[in-house]
Amino acid sequence: MASWLGGLGSGLGQSLGQVGDSLSSLTGQISSFTKDILLEGAEEVGDAATELHVSNSRLREIESINAAQKFENDRLKKVCSDLEEKHEAAELQIKQLSIEYRNQLQQKEVEISHLKARQNALQEQLQKVQTAAQTAQLGAGVLPVATASASYVPVVRHSSGFEGDDMDFGDIIWSQQEINRLSNEVSRLESEVDHWKQIAVSSRVQGTNDAEQSEICKLQNVVKELKQNLSQEIDEHQHELSVLQDAHRQKLVEIGRRHREELREYEERIEELENQLQQDGVSTDAVDDSKITEQKKKPQSLDGGKVEELQIVKNLEDEIRKLNHKLSSAKAENKNLLKEQEFAKLEKIQIAQDYEKLKSDFSVLQRSVAEQDALLKEQKQLQSKTSLPQDVVRLQQALLEAENEIARLSSLNQGLEKELTSAQHKHENILSSNTEDQNSEINQLRQDLERKEHELDESVAERETLIAELEELDKQNQEATQHMITLKEQLSKQRTETDSIIKQLKLDIDCERNKVSELETEKMKTIKELDSQKEKLNQCSYALNDLHIIKQQLQDNIKDLQEQLRKAQDCNLHSKKEIGELQQKLKEREEELCVSLSQLTEKSNEESNNTCQDLILKEREVEITKLQNDVSENKQLNEDLQKSLSNLRTENAELIVAIEDLKQELSDAISEKKKVYLEKDTVVEALKMEKRQLESELNETEKRLLEQAHNYKQTIQELSNARSMDTTALQLEHERLVKLHQEKDFKIAELKRSIEQMEIDHQETKEMLTTSLGGQKQLTDLIKEKEVFIEKYKNQALQVKQELEEYMKVSKKQDVLKQNLEEKDRSLAVMKEENNHLKEEIERLKDQQSRSTPVVEPKTLDIIIELESEVTQLKVIKTNLEEEIKVHKKTIEDQNQTTVKLQQSLQEQRKEIDESKFQCEQMNVTHERLFLEKDEEIKNLQKTIEQIKTQLHKERQIIQTDSSDLFQETKVQTLNGENGNEKHDLSKVEIERLVKGIKEREMEIKLLNEKNVSLSQQIDQLSKDEVGKLTRIIQEKDLEIQALNARVSSASYRQDVLTLQQQLQAYVMEREQVLAVLSEKTRENSQLKTEYRNIMDMVAAKEAALVRLQEENRKLSNRSENSSQDMSRETIQNLSRIIREKDIEIDALSQKCQTLLTVLQTSSTGAGNGAGGVNSNQFEELLQERDKLKQQVKKMEEWKQQVITTVQNMQHESAHLQEELHKLQAQISVESDSTSRLQVDYNGLIQSYEQNEKKLKSFSQELAQVQHSIGQLCNTKDLLLSKLDLVTPSVAAAPTVSQLSDVQCSPPEALSEEYKLLQIELEQLKKKLQEKDSTIRTLQENNQRLSDSVAAASEIERKSQEETESEMRQIKEKHDVLQKSLREKDILIKSKSDQLLSVSENLSNKENENELLKQAVTNLKERNLILEMDIRKLKEENEKIVTRCREKETEFRALQETNMQFSMMLKEKEFESHSMKEKALAFEKLLKDKEQGKTGELNQLLNEVKSMQEKAVTFQQERDQVMVALKQKQMESSALQSEVQHLHEKEQRLNQELERLRNHLLEMEDSYTREALAAEDREVKLRKKVLILEEKLASSSTAVENASHQASLQVESLQEQLNLVTKQRDETVLQLTISQDQVKQYALSLANLQMVLEQFQQEEKAMYSAELQRHQKQSAEWKKKAENLEEKVVSLQESLEEANAALDAASRLTEQLDIKEEQIEELKKEGEIRREMLEDVQNKLMNLMNSTEGKVDKLLMRNLFIGHFHTPKNRRLEVLRLMGSIVGLKKDELDQLLSEEQRGVTRWVTGWLGGGAGSKSVPSTPLRPTHQNIFNSSFSELFVKFLETESRPSLPPPKLSVHGMKPLGAAGTGKTNSTPSNSQMQDSAVSGMGRRPDANPFIAPRSAAVPLITPATSSGHLLMKPISDALPTFTPLPVSPDASAGAVLKDLLKQ
Repeated sequence: MASWLGGLGSGLGQSLGQVGDSLSSLTGQISSFTKDILLEGAEEVGDAATELHVSNSRLREIESINAAQKFENDRLKKVCSDLEEKHEAAELQIKQLSIEYRNQLQQKEVEISHLKARQNALQEQLQKVQTAAQTAQLGAGVLPVATASASYVPVVRHSSGFEGDDMDFGDIIWSQQEINRLSNEVSRLESEVDHWKQIAVSSRVQGTNDAEQSEICKLQNVVKELKQNLSQEIDEHQHELSVLQDAHRQKLVEIGRRHREELREYEERIEELENQLQQDGVSTDAVDDSKITEQKKKPQSLDGGKVEELQIVKNLEDEIRKLNHKLSSAKAENKNLLKEQEFAKLEKIQIAQDYEKLKSDFSVLQRSVAEQDALLKEQKQLQSKTSLPQDVVRLQQALLEAENEIARLSSLNQGLEKELTSAQHKHENILSSNTEDQNSEINQLRQDLERKEHELDESVAERETLIAELEELDKQNQEATQHMITLKEQLSKQRTETDSIIKQLKLDIDCERNKVSELETEKMKTIKELDSQKEKLNQCSYALNDLHIIKQQLQDNIKDLQEQLRKAQDCNLHSKKEIGELQQKLKEREEELCVSLSQLTEKSNEESNNTCQDLILKEREVEITKLQNDVSENKQLNEDLQKSLSNLRTENAELIVAIEDLKQELSDAISEKKKVYLEKDTVVEALKMEKRQLESELNETEKRLLEQAHNYKQTIQELSNARSMDTTALQLEHERLVKLHQEKDFKIAELKRSIEQMEIDHQETKEMLTTSLGGQKQLTDLIKEKEVFIEKYKNQALQVKQELEEYMKVSKKQDVLKQNLEEKDRSLAVMKEENNHLKEEIERLKDQQSRSTPVVEPKTLDIIIELESEVTQLKVIKTNLEEEIKVHKKTIEDQNQTTVKLQQSLQEQRKEIDESKFQCEQMNVTHERLFLEKDEEIKNLQKTIEQIKTQLHKERQIIQTDSSDLFQETKVQTLNGENGNEKHDLSKVEIERLVKGIKEREMEIKLLNEKNVSLSQQIDQLSKDEVGKLTRIIQEKDLEIQALNARVSSASYRQDVLTLQQQLQAYVMEREQVLAVLSEKTRENSQLKTEYRNIMDMVAAKEAALVRLQEENRKLSNRSENSSQDMSRETIQNLSRIIREKDIEIDALSQKCQTLLTVLQTSSTGAGNGAGGVNSNQFEELLQERDKLKQQVKKMEEWKQQVITTVQNMQHESAHLQEELHKLQAQISVESDSTSRLQVDYNGLIQSYEQNEKKLKSFSQELAQVQHSIGQLCNTKDLLLSKLDLVTPSVAAAPTVSQLSDVQCSPPEALSEEYKLLQIELEQLKKKLQEKDSTIRTLQENNQRLSDSVAAASEIERKSQEETESEMRQIKEKHDVLQKSLREKDILIKSKSDQLLSVSENLSNKENENELLKQAVTNLKERNLILEMDIRKLKEENEKIVTRCREKETEFRALQETNMQFSMMLKEKEFESHSMKEKALAFEKLLKDKEQGKTGELNQLLNEVKSMQEKAVTFQQERDQVMVALKQKQMESSALQSEVQHLHEKEQRLNQELERLRNHLLEMEDSYTREALAAEDREVKLRKKVLILEEKLASSSTAVENASHQASLQVESLQEQLNLVTKQRDETVLQLTISQDQVKQYALSLANLQMVLEQFQQEEKAMYSAELQRHQKQSAEWKKKAENLEEKVVSLQESLEEANAALDAASRLTEQLDIKEEQIEELKKEGEIRREMLEDVQNKLMNLMNSTEGKVDKLLMRNLFIGHFHTPKNRRLEVLRLMGSIVGLKKDELDQLLSEEQRGVTRWVTGWLGGGAGSKSVPSTPLRPTHQNIFNSSFSELFVKFLETESRPSLPPPKLSVHGMKPLGAAGTGKTNSTPSNSQMQDSAVSGMGRRPDANPFIAPRSAAVPLITPATSSGHLLMKPISDALPTFTPLPVSPDASAGAVLKDLLKQ
């Protein structure tokens, strides 16, 4: 629960957080909105819509914010996943880089190996060259330096640098340079080889002709002194070198320091010069920021001196260039000096190397001297003493030359040091000269400073850019650090998540433990029930067992007899086979003996011991004949035994027939017991499996031991072969004789053994016969004893059962503990690995932080750091693993102890079980009979099972319908999701998973059904008592299934399934991420596995290479040892050791023989006393057994020691584990606290959710109240509208006023003074009317506003009602959706938590596997590195050994060759000297002869001399050949002498061995004679025994016949007893069947009753459950009704409050209305007064109209007449038309008159006006078009305007009141409209005044007055009528006739 609650808490915290915020904001807004509505009155009803709009907008904003936050969350998750992927990619890149680096290192190693191969090739070339040079040249040097081997020492040194992985790129580059340098050195050394050849050859030539020991000793002393001097000189030289190096370093440091100080001084001087320049006034103008501007200003100011300055600048530039050249040359010189210094250093190093070479050469010389000592000793006897002093002199000269060369090398050193000092002095001089030159040329550099400053400015700019780049890099670094911090946080989050997962896993483990305990209790119950049934079965079987025990015992006895017979037959067959084999072996041995006899006879002639061997052979032949006689006798005995056995078989066959009848009866009883023992069989089989495993392990160990022994034997054989190879043919023959002797001894021993085995078999057959006779007598006693044993066995069986149960419990507990331990180990490993990962990442982060500046460090350092961290981690892991292994070992030991105990108990039980198995086999037959009887029971029970199945089918159908409903719902949801969005496809997958979960539940139900079926099948086999119990269990299971069905089919489950779809999307993202991580982990896993395999292959290959190299090393070392002179000594020592071991073995064998002889003697004496003597064969077997036991004891002791050590380790580990357990308990307590906190948080969340639900309910109530208040407001609105309808008729008086205004606008000018007075009065009345109009307008506006507000309020209320209703519906829907989503989310959270757990487990497993593989990889890498290091070391050692061997071999060869050459040279020189002496004598004689003048003798002498010379040459050649042959012979003789000495020694040893063997043979002969005598005695005894046995056989055959007769009688009696027993059994069986039938009937009746009872119970339960559900539903409905009623009450209360508030507002409105009504009444009164006034005025006007209708206006006519003449001719027709329209002519008449060419009118006008043409001064009124409207003004105004525009008369016009009047269009406002509006045109048309658009304007006043005359059209007064559209209203805007008052008011409000 805690895990589920934790998951829910986290899920709700994430998913419902935003919803809660939005809901809280919504509720706050709605509550504020309702408050505002209630607080505002009826005055501010229009603000509600705006507030609703605001709230909706806010809702949208919040939803958009919510969506944005969700999007941001998704984006951040994606970013996190991307970062993780990048991190992993970076790790992969690092791995790839490390692999590349390792590949590079391998390549470098390959290059090194190539160079080494090249070095070896060069060495071989050197050796060849040396051998070639030895024959060619003879020098005078005495330095045999093996340069090739020594000169390549630095290569080896350099190559050692590549052994480690801790190398930078710089080191690699340096190594490449070194390789190139070394290759150059190799080529140089090849060129130097020729020089060194001569010295080496000469040294070797001249260093071999020593003879005397005294001279050699002197030379050795001299060599030692020279070595000491050399070592001292080398030490001094090294000291001097170190001193020089220190001095050189100090000088370099001082020079660098001086150089820096000089540079600083130069910089200071330059700054001072700049300051001086600034002070002097070179830059007199303003000093700018940059010096370039100064240079620009100078040429402007100094135009004249420009050219001169330019020349000076050029000169300065040239000087600067020269100075730069000088500086560069100085720098180059410095570089050259530095290079010279480096070369000097290198030369020093080479000198040191030369010293080392000299050392090695001296050591080689010493060795060669030591080797030459041995050669000189051999040559001492042969060589003459005359050449020794010359050789001594030569050696002294060679030594002097070596000393000279050493002195020369030291002088070279001194010269180099002097050169170094001189170079340093030169460097200092050059620097001083440079400084002086620079001081002298500073003055010239001053002007160049400006340019340099310009360059400085540029460099400053560059620096700024660099700073900017640095800042950017810093930002990037900061971003990287932030990224790492975020990664840290993510890792900590992951750790917390893993901790929570671990907690959940622990909780799950506890739950599983509880389940396991429950299952164990159930198992115990079932076991108890099985035990009770077993007891019943045992009781039934005991009765049968008592009857069949006797038969079983008889059968057992017969079986024993059969087995004995089989054994006897097998023994006979074995004896036959062995006799055949022995005969074959005898034949082979006889042949071998013949061969050996012939050999012995040959050898006996040579040796003195012939007679002894002949005697031995004869004795052996005699023994063989005796043995053959024994074998034949044994054959006869075997035939007799076979005859007796055939007789026994016939008897046995008769007994078997009798026993088979018993078998059938016993098998019936045994079959019942078989079930009981099946369980034991399983346990026994398990133990057998363990025993087999142990045996297999023992066999493996034995095999290993055998293999080791075989290897040792092989080594011994190889050594013996080596010895035999060394020895001569005599030794081989001797050893062959010894081997033959041993083989004969072995053959004799084997024959003895075979005889003894025959005797044992004979005795066993005798004993078998005796036991068979005694066994028949003891059968009756055994039967009684077996009964007692069976009773004991029953008790033991019960005890064994109990013990088995206890052991099963213990094993289960152990399994549980093992699982817990494993899980804890896993969790510990996971935690440790995570800690290690975190540590690694922290270290990486530290490294990244330390690398703040972007310095390009070598990546190999990172690799080294990682490897070191990995090493530390692996050490920690190793310690942890060791501790865990100790703990596991302890548990294993405990389990081993328990298993040992179990094995002991089971070994005791096995014997009993073996007996019981046989009985079980017999019980099978009876059990088959019982099966036939129980078939009827099964048929009866099948009916009950079919009933149960029908019930289960019904339940299944219910489950299927539920699941199908669920499927349909889920399918509908998935279809909606597919239509909606792609994200719903992901939810589809999750829904499919839920469906799978439901299917799994169905599968569980099916499994339960199958379990029920299997239980019902078990019921068939069990007794009737169990049927009731199982039916109860089935009922319980049915109830559980019903509960599950109810749970599945409940609405909440479906709603939960629906609601969880929203969370699916979030979970899908997480799932995808997890899957991506998993896929990457699996990819890494596969990569690691492949790497692991590759590394394993590499390791195997390298191990194989190691083994090969080790073997090669051994072989080489062996070769080197063999090659050296010490080899012979070592071989001699080894041979002596082997001989000693053989002597020891011979002594041990002789002691064994003596002990065996004593035993044989004692046994022979014992045999003389009694027949039961101890055989030698048995004694040997006992000895062998003793040896085996000793070995086993040793093994056991070793195992005990191992066990003790493991126990101690386990104790230590248990202490560690206890500490860890305490820590874990503390962690668990902390985690439990955290879980409790999470539970509290979850409860708080649930409470907050419930509060939110309550708030929603209250909000719905408030909405209801608002609806109610709106309804009340609607009612008040209707009332107000009805009141307003009454108010509107009072406004009808307005049109008359407008008509009056029209009347007043057109007063005639030519009226009387009365009319003027009336006009004044009219003006006054007009003012008053305007005032009244304004009041009426205000009233109208107020009324319209009220009506508009009421209409708007009604509309707003309707809208708000609709909106609130829609909102209520939406909120209800949202509420339902939220509830559904909550339920769905609960289920989804459960499923997701399960999925998360499974995924986390998979992840943890994968990570564990990954980390294990990583650990394995790292371990293998380490092993690889170690192996590589070992291989390299071994290779180096190998190469060193090879080189040493080659050097030694070459030196040895060279020395031998040089020795030979020196000897040859000496002899040649001696011969030459002798020949020269002879020549000198001959020349002296010739000179003497010349003086005497004897030419003939001279010629003869010359010829003789020539012949003598030729002879001397031949003699010399012969002597050389003889000397060479002599030397070879000497070498061979020395080798032969050494061999002879060895052979003498071997002969002595062999003689000793021969003597020993002779003594041994004599002893053996004595023993054989004794044995032969003893054998003869035994033969006599055996013959006697045979006779006795024959007699006994005869007696035994009679006894057997008697016994068979007695047995047949006993069998008959037993058969009679059996018949009686069978009769009794049949009766008991009948009784049993009757009782069983009764029991079955009772059981059936019981089952029926139980079924009926269960049906009743089920029906009652169903009834009760249905009633309960109904009552619960009713109670729930009542509760819901009560809640609804409470909500209604609350809403009614709120509506009451709102109604009260509305009533208050209505009362306010009524008060205001009353005031307005009073005002309206007052206004009505005033209106009546005004109406009366108007009536008077109208009457007066009517009178005036009547009086003035027939009269003509003279002024008008005059004006028209004047206007006609004033108008131009084009427009006179229009004037005439106007005049016609004024007179009253129609349009048609006017057209006719005008068409008659102006006949009628014009003539009439001319005739009428006659002489009135002079009157032009017509008064004209000026027209103001801005103040007048054309169609609404009178005709007079139009006419005045016409006159003003057309003519300007001289006479002043009469003043009219037109200017003072406002136009009708502008009555409401002060503004004027210059253009006529369309609306007014329409008004004029609609008014019914009958005026056309082309009517005469002069008739306008009269026609306008028509409506004033005719008031009869309307029933009421004119003021009471509504305002006509023709007249102008008091509003400034035109109004359409179709528009309502409300719309007009709306427009007004808008403006």
